Formats: sequence, C-alpha cells, structure tokens
Amino acid sequence: MWKYYALLSAFFAALTAILAKVGVKGINGNVATAVRTAVVLFMAWGIVILSGQLKEVKELSKTNLLFLLLSGIATGLSWIFYFKALETGEVSKVAPIDKLSVVFVMLLSFLFLHETMDMKTIIGGVLIAVGAIVLVV
Repeated sequence: MWKYYALLSAFFAALTAILAKVGVKGINGNVATAVRTAVVLFMAWGIVILSGQLKEVKELSKTNLLFLLLSGIATGLSWIFYFKALETGEVSKVAPIDKLSVVFVMLLSFLFLHETMDMKTIIGGVLIAVGAIVLVV
C-alpha cells in the first residue's frame, strides 16, 4: 500500500510545483509560503480531528515532539527556499533540483538510520542525480 501513497505523494508534489509557480507570481515567496503553510495546518488538524485521533496528541513523547519540531523546521526552510527559487526560476528546472532531496534522503538514511544501501539503490540515486543535472545544465 505504501507504494500507492508514494505515487500519490509524487503526483501531488508535481501539482504543487505547478500551482505554486502560478501562485507566487508577483508576490514574495515568504508570503506564498505562509499562505501555503496555513492551508496545510488547517488540513492536517482537520484530518486529525475528523478521524478522532486528537486524543493521540497526549501520547507524544518528548522525543516525538523534539524530532517532529526539528522536522517542521526543516520543512519550513525547505518550503521557504523552494518558493524563493520559484520566484525567479523555471519550475521545470527548480523541481528537478528540489527532487535531489531523494538522493540526500538516501545518503542521510544510510549515515544516520543505518539503512542498507544495495547496488540498486545506489544506481537509482546516481541516475536521479545525473537526471537532475542534465535537466538543469
């Protein structure tokens, strides 16, 4: 099932890039990020409330909170820089560079989470990196 969720994530990330490029036209990327973040905030809490999962907030440990806070900061910085890139760059060039995050995830998961790095993963990561470079150069 995770593969379907991942494909849906990729599709909506692509749609996000196109919609964001149109939405950021003529405004500052920070304003665009703030509006987008507010929408995500309301959607996420709406899902939690409507699905009856609000009580699970009490079950969060200090470790959960710390790493979710750090993840939120990283997400915010990613979005800020993404919108700054979209302000002046072509979305067809910004998005492939942004997707180099896949390569960074592979490397960081290997280094910090001690996930296995087989040849298929290495080749895939190299192809993603080369593809992004080819698209941008």
